[in-house]
Amino acid sequence: MDEFRGLDRDIEGSAKRWKKWVDSECPEKEKLPQEWKSKSSFQKLIILRALRPDRMTYALRNFVEEKLGTKYVAGTRIPLAKSYEESSPATSVFFILSPGVDPLKDLETLGKKLGFTIDSGKFHNISLGQGQEIVAEEALKKAAEYGHWVILQNIHLVVKWLGTLEKLMEEYSKQSHPEYRVFISAEPAPTPEEHVIPQGILENSIKIINEPPTGMLTNLHAALYNFDQDTLELCTREQEFKSIFFSLCYFHTCVAGRRKFGPQGWNRRYPFNMGDLTICVNVLYNYLEANTKVPWEDLRYLFGEIMYGGHITDDWDRRLCQTYLEEFMSPSLLEGDFSLAQGFLAPPNLDYTGYHKYIDEMLPPESPTLYGLHPNAEIDFLTILTDNLFKAILEIQPRNVLAGEVVGQSAEDKVKNVLDEILEKLPEEYNMIDIMQKSAARTPYILVCFQECERMNTLIREIWRSLKQLDLGLKGELTFSPAMEALQSALFFDLVPDTWSKLAYPSTYSLPQWFNDLLMRCRELDTWTQDLVLPSVVWLSGFFNPQSFLTAIMQTMARKNNWSLDKMCLTTDVTKKSRDDYGHPPREGAYIFGLFMEGKYIKVTWCH
Repeated sequence: MDEFRGLDRDIEGSAKRWKKWVDSECPEKEKLPQEWKSKSSFQKLIILRALRPDRMTYALRNFVEEKLGTKYVAGTRIPLAKSYEESSPATSVFFILSPGVDPLKDLETLGKKLGFTIDSGKFHNISLGQGQEIVAEEALKKAAEYGHWVILQNIHLVVKWLGTLEKLMEEYSKQSHPEYRVFISAEPAPTPEEHVIPQGILENSIKIINEPPTGMLTNLHAALYNFDQDTLELCTREQEFKSIFFSLCYFHTCVAGRRKFGPQGWNRRYPFNMGDLTICVNVLYNYLEANTKVPWEDLRYLFGEIMYGGHITDDWDRRLCQTYLEEFMSPSLLEGDFSLAQGFLAPPNLDYTGYHKYIDEMLPPESPTLYGLHPNAEIDFLTILTDNLFKAILEIQPRNVLAGEVVGQSAEDKVKNVLDEILEKLPEEYNMIDIMQKSAARTPYILVCFQECERMNTLIREIWRSLKQLDLGLKGELTFSPAMEALQSALFFDLVPDTWSKLAYPSTYSLPQWFNDLLMRCRELDTWTQDLVLPSVVWLSGFFNPQSFLTAIMQTMARKNNWSLDKMCLTTDVTKKSRDDYGHPPREGAYIFGLFMEGKYIKVTWCH
């Protein structure tokens, strides 16, 4: 820590310089203010982690590239042909599916080169589901006898049949045709407890996982990888086809890439995949061949309402998709100097290799602006990505190192200290019988109070029960269960245990902050339950279910004024007063605090 001595005073003394660095779009590429610019790359990472955690993924990528080389950060695409060479009748190829990645396209391309196609009868594509087990068994028997290929897709959907599949694969692996191959695909299990694939299938297969590419550069390359030079030469109207084809690839990359921005990208998550793009290219070819002029309106409708629009269920998302197409699918695309994004012009007439080269040389650095978003749109998801990254790094560290052996504390001692501290501070459950007897009235506000107390009781009860069990386990008085091990691990890493999170409110806090927040929520409920009178200012985000309180406000007003509840709505006004300035609740509605705004701020001149 001596290397960072005086950092706090320097930030306070040179606030403007540090603010300029912190507010820069890519601080990892900027020099640190004053004498801090001489710090090493790793020390700069530490400062960046504290001041701009959202940029850590980019900074770490640059650090690895600087220290180890470009090959460790460049996305590589291993040809399926290499994996096929290592396979045999006894060794299948197992595709672990990722969102938006379909291995069937690559497999069909490889099969076409080697003479295994559906048309020739040497390639059997079975998509498993109810009633498809018999079809799969017949295909495996025929393939083993005549040397065909079989792909069994989504085997995780037929859990009861997997034992039979394991036996059949073992049986056909012996004395079968040398060209016989089995390809399997399945989604990964969300948790270890939900694994359903038999061990025998996993042990005797080559596991392949193609993670979804991240970033505009890799995604745009991935979109082009679905096609080849033959695709570009299909249409007789070459110039128009190529221009619209590349724009379509960019459109696909945009709509698929927006998913990583969460609600700022799409209101709901949609399973856009390469199949959508492939079908759209086929439609484009057919329509250009059948029309003398480019049918822009028809193409926009087919792409935006049927192909990609078929996934979309939200009206605003559908409008967004159409807006993209109105921009990317217009006559100006063919007139030259058309910008697909800020600083990225549509490419000229090139061959397949030329398009890949154009992307590498001309595409601007990764930024939300490439997707039509504000640069700040990525702050939220990058911060979450950084948190998950460091959480994973923390979990793979040796526990005795993290426990701090320098102070003589073992991992078990640390867990015991955390456990004792939580049990000591944990409040008692609310006595619901006594609370209910304080008032005979059952107004909407009082019912909300009762509901919140009951949910808090459920959470407190689970915390107390699980910690007491773990305490007995640590003393050797109770056998350790998987649930107790998970709880011990969470306490060690200062994480909120899953069993608590399921009963609690949404939160991104680490365990110490989370528990302090829990105590604050209990104090709010303590104040409310004293006389069941609505607090002068309500901590809205401190509820398990904030929506219930908002509904209670409307119910109270509806009863008071004899209004129809289904025709009411809420309005919110921002005051210039702080929470302490209010001594009693308003006559109508409620004063609330605890709301947060994303993407803007309100400048308030406080009254004195």
